Amino acid sequence: MIRKLTLRSMVAAVVVVASLSTSAPAVADGTEHGGWVPAPQEGFEQPAGARCDFAVRVQPVVDEVRKLVLAEYPDGSPRRELYTGKLIDEVTNLDSGAVTRVDASGTSLVEYAPDGSMTWYVTGPVLLGFRENAGSLPRGIWIVDGVYVVEFDPTYVHKTVTMVHGSTHNVCTDVD
Repeated sequence: MIRKLTLRSMVAAVVVVASLSTSAPAVADGTEHGGWVPAPQEGFEQPAGARCDFAVRVQPVVDEVRKLVLAEYPDGSPRRELYTGKLIDEVTNLDSGAVTRVDASGTSLVEYAPDGSMTWYVTGPVLLGFRENAGSLPRGIWIVDGVYVVEFDPTYVHKTVTMVHGSTHNVCTDVD
């Protein structure tokens, strides 16, 4: 019997997989192949008007994010990856110097499609930037928290957030 996974069951699977203790298999020379690896998050800056009304910098101050490749395409590129780990970002208004810290430590199952699009199945908080008219949330830097899916078009410019349960908060308002 084929069972269609619901959004809720797909995200629940993310939580189960992330909670498993996964060890990498040893190869002949005793080294590890595969398994969890660090996945450092890059800081970035945006000019005034791009995400917030003012120029902004987002910089990780705690970054324990790691990833596990679950499936690959025949060419070796990732098809499905799991991301988890503590991530605390500092968001700075570069005009006024106002700063806030946000927890973006969600767990995501990421699926990469052959057309270049990508889908995240997420539990917990993730920081997402939205351009004007480029997604399901208004322009801003958003903490999205709960159980949800984020779909990216092949350019990664347009994003759609589909909430199962959770909340959104525009961090731009915290440093305005």
